[in-house]
Amino acid sequence: MQFHLSSLDVAIIVGSILLVVVVGMLAGRKGKQSADDYFLTKGRLPWWIIGAAFVATSVSSEQIVGTAGAAFQHGLGIANWELFSLPCYTLLMVFFIPIYLKNQISTVPEFLTKRFGLTAGRIYSYTMLFAYIFIFMPPVLYGGTLAIADLTGWHFQAILWSMIVLVAAYTVKGGYISVMYTDAVQCAMLLGGGLVLFFISLYHVPGGWHAMELASPERFHLYRPADDSIAPMLGLVAGSMGLFIFYQATNQVMIQRVLAARSTWDGLMGIVLAGFIGFLRPLVTCLVGLVVWHYIYVMKAAAPLASPDHAFPFALKNFAPEWGLRGIVLAGFLAAVMSTISALANSTSTIFSLNLYRPFKPAVSDGELIGVGRLSSCITLILAGVTVPLITKFGGIFLYFQQSVTFLSTPIISVIFLGILWRRTNNAGALFGLLGGFVIQGAIVAANHYLDWNIHWFYQAFIAQMIIMLSVMVVSAMTTPPLPEQSEPFLWRPSVLAHYDEGVVRPWYQQLKFWFGLYAAAWVAIYWRYW
Repeated sequence: MQFHLSSLDVAIIVGSILLVVVVGMLAGRKGKQSADDYFLTKGRLPWWIIGAAFVATSVSSEQIVGTAGAAFQHGLGIANWELFSLPCYTLLMVFFIPIYLKNQISTVPEFLTKRFGLTAGRIYSYTMLFAYIFIFMPPVLYGGTLAIADLTGWHFQAILWSMIVLVAAYTVKGGYISVMYTDAVQCAMLLGGGLVLFFISLYHVPGGWHAMELASPERFHLYRPADDSIAPMLGLVAGSMGLFIFYQATNQVMIQRVLAARSTWDGLMGIVLAGFIGFLRPLVTCLVGLVVWHYIYVMKAAAPLASPDHAFPFALKNFAPEWGLRGIVLAGFLAAVMSTISALANSTSTIFSLNLYRPFKPAVSDGELIGVGRLSSCITLILAGVTVPLITKFGGIFLYFQQSVTFLSTPIISVIFLGILWRRTNNAGALFGLLGGFVIQGAIVAANHYLDWNIHWFYQAFIAQMIIMLSVMVVSAMTTPPLPEQSEPFLWRPSVLAHYDEGVVRPWYQQLKFWFGLYAAAWVAIYWRYW
């Protein structure tokens, strides 16, 4: 079927993009002219913006296309990538957010610098700058641009650089406050477009969801055995202690949303809201793949796909009518791309300006620092855009991306975990964990590849994390202990949880325990139903 956008579709897409840009520019005008406000908007953001931005940033174009294709191929187990949030969010809320906000931490490098010294903070900064520009951003830009180019026939480079210019229009000028407010708008667009496509697609299946379950019950289970090659449940549990919590709690682009909270309660409630929104995420990202599989292989209504990654474009071409719905879905898809890219560009600018440039030039004025931030945002976007065409020269980009994140994450999360849980963790142990950890993780990845161990990358990361944490403890125990002022403020104790509401008496419907309990109960119910 030939894909066509009506005038109404084009008007919806253009109008949605203009809305995002206008909101970003208006929000940026509200910001003060201090550097801290431009980069961090510290202590100003309410819970609902934090929760919406947390979701919008974490959903990308590559994820929508990739998980829809993976669900088409492997079934409901792929929804674990979206649903398996309770363990990770619990760790984030219990251990990390209270410590960060209690110590008024602005960036992850700042935490590492205060806890372990300047070198540790700089290692993180240089590592994540490279990762954001050359590992995180190009696949998102590539996946989004390629999908839109394939669907519309528009020129690849024109789409790519148009998106970069649009993101720069509000991100560079307005700074972090613009990114956060546009993320909230883009979250609504993303959810709206994804839900529309899913339910319109499901309408084409006689009997709906229940009919699909009856026809292929083996494809509707979240649990997968420990030796599963895609999403083993035991691997997901292990990942919650390492890879997943790294992404949520120690990845600057994600945790920066929480660090701007106007209170600890707002930061924690933002994560609870993200948990509730997360129940809708599979409908937006992957479950349409189940519908397409049923439509092709059970209903025999279309020819098999050339590749599972065509499941999302197939649904848009075949299920969404031309009277505006295609425009709504593509507007949501573009929102996913733009929100992730703007967040990455802003976090890259923040790390470079606050954690590398300002220490190098302590007397720098706020105006100069903001100028450096804007310039670094532009350079970041340009470098990522130039890198995009090179992706086609790499085979298996998804595996490359996952292994790269694995390589980056385990040393960092190992050191930060021990930094808040064990008083004796010192500078020497942290440096060994960060530098030696990269070697340890790299050795395990290489051994798995060249020795044909065939160990899932979840388990590779967990093994590396245990070795790194043990090594950090040994090195720390054998060297000089940290000064009390280095360790005590960042040491987690159960008592930190008693002050999450900061003395404010709230009615029952604003109680964090109430809403977290509902979220946890709903999460358990979903897994009980589809176990």
